[in-house]
Amino acid sequence: MTKKADVVLVAKVLARTQEILEREFAVRKLYEAPDRAAFLKTAAPVARGLATFGPAGADAALMDALPKLEIISNFGVGVDAIDLAAAKQRGIIVTNTPDVLNDCVADTAMSLVINALRQFPQSESYLRSGLWATRGAYPLTTSLGGKTLGILGMGRIGEAIAMRAQSFGMKIRYHNRTKKKVAYAYDADPVALAKNSDVLLVATPGGAETAKIVNAKVLDALGPNGYVVNISRGSTIDEAALLAYLKDKRIAGAGLDVFDNEPAINPEFFALPNAVVYPHVGSATNETRFAMGMLQVDNLRAHFGGKPVLTRVV
Repeated sequence: MTKKADVVLVAKVLARTQEILEREFAVRKLYEAPDRAAFLKTAAPVARGLATFGPAGADAALMDALPKLEIISNFGVGVDAIDLAAAKQRGIIVTNTPDVLNDCVADTAMSLVINALRQFPQSESYLRSGLWATRGAYPLTTSLGGKTLGILGMGRIGEAIAMRAQSFGMKIRYHNRTKKKVAYAYDADPVALAKNSDVLLVATPGGAETAKIVNAKVLDALGPNGYVVNISRGSTIDEAALLAYLKDKRIAGAGLDVFDNEPAINPEFFALPNAVVYPHVGSATNETRFAMGMLQVDNLRAHFGGKPVLTRVV
């Protein structure tokens, strides 16, 4: 019988995915180890694969602790928590799980746009607290139709968002590192995009290149009638600036699914009536998470089966 490849599992994954991983590979659970150093010392001579999850990532130190490592299979599109340069230097393949989550994340993005402008969560709270009966109708809000949605990062998810936004009667503009062959107006930089948009939606990858790409200058360009929506990474927005602009009403509102220091986010967000906040649920459906898990598994299967991986990053 062929020996199963040893795979270190950095974080617990969806139960169905984990069942498959444990059936097909010799899984070593790093997240359960009481002594990380002792665990890695035991795994070092045999571990050929690493299955990681989004923010858990994999740094150079972890790669050095597992010298037999051949592949890092990431659950999620974003690989900003993986040291890609270190992986490339060591000849380690890195894969992610694109495409299978596009629709769910785009749905989440549009719900944030709708809720930021129409304030449906706030109006429900108004109803539940009895204020409709005592104070009268909820204040008027803002329509989506005719507004311009500026998408910062026109990748697969950005394109899926644009398609949905158009069905709500929104106009589309975008900025991307490279101009794309799409039928939307292009802006040369984030400031210009914000200036020309009613809603600035951040869909760019995380990492050093995009850290605080939405800063005070961008928020100034967006102005007091503009909204920010973020479904990318918390690092892409200068969070201190965003909080200040929301408090001072220098922008109209925000819809946020991602933050710095998740899940222990800045509690100042909770007191803001002009912010709609989600607990990073962009791809959080049973169907999508299972599809992501299967793609993570399929990359490991392909590699240890002697075939090219499906979704290689480096």
